[in-house]
Amino acid sequence: MTTGATAPALPPLAARMADIESFYAMEIMREATALEAAGASILYLCVGEPDFTAPAAVMDAADAAARRGETHYTVALGIEPLRQAIAGFYRTRYGFALSADRVAVTAGASGALLIAFGTMVNPGDEWLMPDPTYPCNRRFVSLYGGTTRLVPCGPENGYQLTPELVRRHWGPRTRGVMIASPSNPTGTTVAPDAMRGIHAAVREHGGALLVDEIYHGLTYDRDAAGRFVEERTALELGEDVFVVNSFSKYFHMTGWRLGWLVAPPSHHKAVEKLAQNLFICPPTIAQHAALTCFTPDSLAIYEARRAEFAARRDYLVGALRSLGFGIPQVPQGAFYVYADVSRFSSDSFAFCFDLLKGAGVAITPGRDFGDAGAAAHVRFTYTVDMDSLAEVVRRLHNYLNR
Repeated sequence: MTTGATAPALPPLAARMADIESFYAMEIMREATALEAAGASILYLCVGEPDFTAPAAVMDAADAAARRGETHYTVALGIEPLRQAIAGFYRTRYGFALSADRVAVTAGASGALLIAFGTMVNPGDEWLMPDPTYPCNRRFVSLYGGTTRLVPCGPENGYQLTPELVRRHWGPRTRGVMIASPSNPTGTTVAPDAMRGIHAAVREHGGALLVDEIYHGLTYDRDAAGRFVEERTALELGEDVFVVNSFSKYFHMTGWRLGWLVAPPSHHKAVEKLAQNLFICPPTIAQHAALTCFTPDSLAIYEARRAEFAARRDYLVGALRSLGFGIPQVPQGAFYVYADVSRFSSDSFAFCFDLLKGAGVAITPGRDFGDAGAAAHVRFTYTVDMDSLAEVVRRLHNYLNR
């Protein structure tokens, strides 16, 4: 080959790539890390993962699994003890009897969504999702040739779809609805009655309902005795519901890439075939370590951390409101605050960059999550400790009162 020869032209990028945008949050992250490398003090409230790591017992279980040689492929749907443990978790946490046969352990919730949509989406199919919503969800649909209709949802309905909105926006090509409860970026939930109504509306049209429950366990309503009120799983609605969950959020195992999908029995074989072809199997060491997540000692740690997240939420929401941010809906779960910045700027993307440079606080612009009100909104994450949150509030105060 001649040195410096021009490489042959490649075929053009696949057409689907035109519909897949980068995260705007990554532009904030790039700028933030560059400023930090230059010596600036940066507080990151833009990353959607817990600051906590997995408990020591989970780490020890991973080490023990590796030393035992548990490093080979497993069956595509995950090891049987973990599928049984997940089913047992539904019995103890929700009082719901789930057969382990319906559980597919996956390579993160992303793997679960790729598999779920892969069994349902044909080219030209349409899915309804709320606007705002987590951007990757609609990318999964487009990968299979489908389209997403984003339905504008404001604070009056908790930034969530309602049965009425589903019926109003269902079209001739609509095949299903995806919702997240709690939601990223708003932290809001869908009440049980509304969830039943959405399910009924979807059933009326012969469609499918897919519910993202990956922030379950990170909800903050309490009963009269001060105990956290547990969520209701959408699986209670019937065997035709798809539910995705993950070890990333409540169990604090983001980088371990482990999640699960509960699918209707009619889709079991299709889920297994797709899992075999897309991933072979979930990460083996992570599967064995995850068994330790369900022990009483580990669950006690997770519940203590849930209380810490609740305290952070209460502090940050109150502080942001006192500074003039609009927060009409207190987030019931997850670790996000979706705030209206229209008092300060008509361009939330520009606001995020200016805040980063002027105060060293990194947050996410609303345009990552859709179109409805995007220019007026930003997302704060409260995945830093209380001392750091207090420093964030101090910096925001100084920045806004320059």
